[in-house]
Amino acid sequence: MHNAQACWLQGIVRPSSLDKRVSAKLEALWQQRIGAITYRKNVKDEWPESEFADHDVIMPDGVRIAMKLAMRETPLGATLSVKEVRRLTVTGHQTAVISTAHGLDNVVIAGRMFTRWCQENFFAYMMQHYDIDGLVQYGAQEIPGTELVINPRWREADKAVTTARQDVRKLQAKLGACSALEVAADIEKKAECLHDTEVAQIKLQEARLKRKEVARKVTLDSLSTADRPTQLLPLNKMLCDTVKMVAYRAETALVALLRRHLNKEDEARALVRALFVSSSDLVPDAQAKTLTVKIHRMASPVHDRAIAALLTDLNELNFCHPETGDRLIYSLV
Repeated sequence: MHNAQACWLQGIVRPSSLDKRVSAKLEALWQQRIGAITYRKNVKDEWPESEFADHDVIMPDGVRIAMKLAMRETPLGATLSVKEVRRLTVTGHQTAVISTAHGLDNVVIAGRMFTRWCQENFFAYMMQHYDIDGLVQYGAQEIPGTELVINPRWREADKAVTTARQDVRKLQAKLGACSALEVAADIEKKAECLHDTEVAQIKLQEARLKRKEVARKVTLDSLSTADRPTQLLPLNKMLCDTVKMVAYRAETALVALLRRHLNKEDEARALVRALFVSSSDLVPDAQAKTLTVKIHRMASPVHDRAIAALLTDLNELNFCHPETGDRLIYSLV
């Protein structure tokens, strides 16, 4: 049990559907000793505040956050028991997560609550600063015909349902605004609004029935040539993305060092990006077997002090040039 691998189960779980929709998936994963973690949404059965205790939770980026946490063993279905961890916020809201990774304590699980958000932030950052969504080459390749994709006809039917639902909501809002009217002429207006709302609800029901008659996913072979998608050539893209992610990890490691001397992570990242594009002088010394990197000063004395401290940390690690073997020495001039 302690050796189980923890992963995320896709989707957010509502309490009313825990047994029906998730129990089988969690149990199937646990049969392979994979501990899944997933959120619960719209928690109604609030736990008493006396159960929550203060903990320092280490986030994926190494930051420590104080949280009030509580943990219970919660039965899920007839045979499966899960660990439920909740966080109590300052507003009194309880965020809940359930997990079959019984080997993880509540502090670790709480830290992983935010992994999904961190991933979203990661991709947003990579798109902005590393162009991870950029096109690296032209060309496309065919996708196997057995691959399941969203049916274009279903997508059209789903769009019709969305439009009909929006019409119903607009008319219901208009009907609500007419509810307080008492004058005879206004009552007639209210009756018209009620009739329009009923007609819109009938159209919404018809749109849902039409969508239900269309398969949501179909194989590529069943689509026409015009509807069949292709995918970009993956090899060069995968190589470029790998290099970009390695560069991001190096940047993150420098940010972790720099954060000792700055209060805000965003400021540390911005300063590291400025360091990467700043000017410098390279001074090799063949006899001493050193390569001195003289970096020009930053825009403010505060940033100069932080960078100088970072360079001191790097010098203590005694890095060497990968080709010549010369020891790298960093200095701020």
